[in-house]
Amino acid sequence: MNSSRDLLETLVAFDTTSRESNLHLIDFVRDYLAGFDVPCELVYNASRSKANLFATLGPADQPGIVLSGHTDVVPVDGQPWTVPPFELSEREGKLYGRGTADMKGYIACVLALVPALVHAPLRRPVHIALSYDEEVGCLGVRSLLKALEQRPVKPMLCIIGEPTELKPVLGHKGKLAMRCDVHGQACHSAYAPLGVNAIEYAAELIGELGRIGRRLQAPEHHDKRFDPPFSTVQTGVICGGKALNIVPADCRFDFEIRALPSHDPSEVAQQLQAYAEQQVLPRMRAVSEQSAIHFSELSTYPGLATDAHSEAAQLIAEFSGSRAFGTVAFGTEGGLFDAAGIPTVVCGPGSMEQGHKPDEFVSLEQLEGCDAMLRRMLESIC
Repeated sequence: MNSSRDLLETLVAFDTTSRESNLHLIDFVRDYLAGFDVPCELVYNASRSKANLFATLGPADQPGIVLSGHTDVVPVDGQPWTVPPFELSEREGKLYGRGTADMKGYIACVLALVPALVHAPLRRPVHIALSYDEEVGCLGVRSLLKALEQRPVKPMLCIIGEPTELKPVLGHKGKLAMRCDVHGQACHSAYAPLGVNAIEYAAELIGELGRIGRRLQAPEHHDKRFDPPFSTVQTGVICGGKALNIVPADCRFDFEIRALPSHDPSEVAQQLQAYAEQQVLPRMRAVSEQSAIHFSELSTYPGLATDAHSEAAQLIAEFSGSRAFGTVAFGTEGGLFDAAGIPTVVCGPGSMEQGHKPDEFVSLEQLEGCDAMLRRMLESIC
């Protein structure tokens, strides 16, 4: 029952959608590790409904390697699954189920390595780090990293096992998600000039976001390692209005910036806020002094840009068997580990082409490849 395939079957059966608790999965991992006399530390959220897990195997007084994964998965609501999403189904060499690719397949491979880790003469420690709420803004890992900051010895490398088809990834974009609330003044639509139409002024702000985004596409802002090679801006949610014959008093929209590691995404938010205060709000308040525009942060995480000549890059090349370093468009917890002073790379089984979709899967070949990569890591620190 210690094979990566069997462990994945157990992990998939836990519904750890971000809106749910992950404690049943964490309890399983804690008990699994206890079976090998491996203690672990749990770092809970404020309501103690979720927890991060951190365990160390080997000499804790040496810099070691963190094998990190998130336990939460995205919802299956409304998706046309042809197999039960929280049961592992096998078909033609593929293992189907929510989280198989993103990223319980990697966690299963890490846990399958535990028996070998326990019996190996480790010169350096291996740390297992499992987090919660990655899918909703990389929230849980922050408290785990805060706890790790108190330790006298920092890890030399963190491997984030997001699905990259086991290709070593050294970079990804950062993200800033924002909300804008526009408050105007309602009135009968027959007297529209007497009101402040919040939807129309929100549309002006969204239009300005589009102009900022187009400026970021200029060649001088490009980084050809990424696809697309520039920072992107997009509005994803908008709501407002009560009825067609009422000038809407309120409108809200959410937008995000996916920024190159060299670009501070808050610059976009600051530019939009300046436009709002200087160009839009004065016209609104000329009609109603109570008009307001308010910006609030929804979530943020930094990008990752590990040097291809760093020790971390050389290690993942050795473990993965490839020096074809790449980047990915999606974000990970890697930027937060890196910001905490832990050199970080991304490399795991499966493909994000299957992540977040119905009938998500990871191939048995990819699981076996991840097992082999982790065994090479183990051999290098024995």
